[in-house]
Amino acid sequence: VLSENGAVYLLKMAARNYHKLPGGGIDEGEAIEDALQRELFEEIGCPATIEQEVGEIEEYRNDWKLHQVSYCYIARQNGALVDTALEENEIADGAETIVVKSIDEAIFLLENDQPLNYDGKFIQQRDLHFLREAKKILT
Repeated sequence: VLSENGAVYLLKMAARNYHKLPGGGIDEGEAIEDALQRELFEEIGCPATIEQEVGEIEEYRNDWKLHQVSYCYIARQNGALVDTALEENEIADGAETIVVKSIDEAIFLLENDQPLNYDGKFIQQRDLHFLREAKKILT
């Protein structure tokens, strides 16, 4: 999600030592784009317009026997921020919204993160790939 001036919204997972793009699961019967809008409100309190699809990544996390497909979009903030509605596990992981001045700064942060948990290592690599692809689209 980009602000009006091109800043990038991220979640800092302070207790787990990494940053991530806002997003989350798709509820049964929910369209991908609707899930994205819901997750943006829940995680960063940001209304946004979806501008373009970046792509999707399919992950296999063997330790958890998890198969996951993640979808990425470029979206732009289109209104005032509202209060977030973080889930208990996100609060426990120290989730807080941060805004960095550019996609380059977001990439730098994720490149230098050192996740402390199994999940965070996957999220770091996935979101780095998405950010790099989004940068190609935006330049």
